[in-house]
Amino acid sequence: MLKLLKVLLALVFPLIITLLAAFWYLNTYLNRELPLPESPAVFILEPGTGYSAMVNQLEQQGWLTNPAILKIYARINPAISEIKAGEYHFEQGMSLFDVLALMMEGDVVRHQLTLLEGWTMKQVISSLSSQPLLEEEILHNDERLWKLLSIDEPFASIPEGLFFPDTYDYHLGDKPSSVLLRAYKRLVRVLQDEWDARDAGLPYQNAYEALIMASIIEKETGVPEEREQIAGVFVRRLNLGMRLQTDPTVIYGLGAEYKGNLRGSHLRDENNIYNTYRQHGLPPSPIALAGREAIHAALHPAEGDTIFFVAKGDGTHYFSATLKEHETAVKQYQLNRRRADYRSAPPVQEKKP
Repeated sequence: MLKLLKVLLALVFPLIITLLAAFWYLNTYLNRELPLPESPAVFILEPGTGYSAMVNQLEQQGWLTNPAILKIYARINPAISEIKAGEYHFEQGMSLFDVLALMMEGDVVRHQLTLLEGWTMKQVISSLSSQPLLEEEILHNDERLWKLLSIDEPFASIPEGLFFPDTYDYHLGDKPSSVLLRAYKRLVRVLQDEWDARDAGLPYQNAYEALIMASIIEKETGVPEEREQIAGVFVRRLNLGMRLQTDPTVIYGLGAEYKGNLRGSHLRDENNIYNTYRQHGLPPSPIALAGREAIHAALHPAEGDTIFFVAKGDGTHYFSATLKEHETAVKQYQLNRRRADYRSAPPVQEKKP
């Protein structure tokens, strides 16, 4: 019996030593720091890439040796082969075990893009189309966009103004439409919240009309503290049956025809359905993306008796309650100013995520 025990020990002991050595080597191999040339190092795992191909890709980058060890390890521990495609950033000091965990969790790099207040749909589409990390996708500025987004009952057939301006995260290979869908859903939530808390006595039939007004306020406002005042002027004009007579709507309706100088002939144009110098009421759609503050102002206009305002050229406005006072202000702030020196709002500053 003792002899048999000695034989068994002689056979098992080397096996145990071999297994311990193998475990130690594997642990050392997995926890060895990757020789990254820079930090972060970009590693892109294309959709459909299998575990074995991923290991080969790491070897080709020069970040590991003996790839067969990782492939054998996956046979012992199949869970590590459940990797997710995407863009990864590997930082200095990360081990092979760290990057495997990263790919198993799908902790891919998040990028950001910003849709700015005051942008038209044309600018939104241009911005999305210029993002090199988003998948190429054709976006149409008409009812075809709703079909692409699988939205059955949008506010209107025209997509203009129906996306919330904000900063959105996205991953490599995402579709622009996925960003737009989030922006649309966000707009719906914000608009509904603000509509539910609106003031009484407003001249809007529905939340969409309030959004149209908000887009005008967004384009007319040079300084944030004037939003409610501008909203008050426009709301009083609608309640009095006056035309809105706001330049941004005319400019929007002119489209590519507008060359930076609004002429008298533009203001007299009866065919421009966005010409609020000739058309009564609100224009048929928003003219730009409106932020929450502009939406709030449209639904909570400042009280008062002003029904005119004129841009002073520094981004602020002079508000008047009578035509006589307004005409005096126009002479002071517009007619005596050189066009090249005049602006109705400060230059737009690009938002940084």
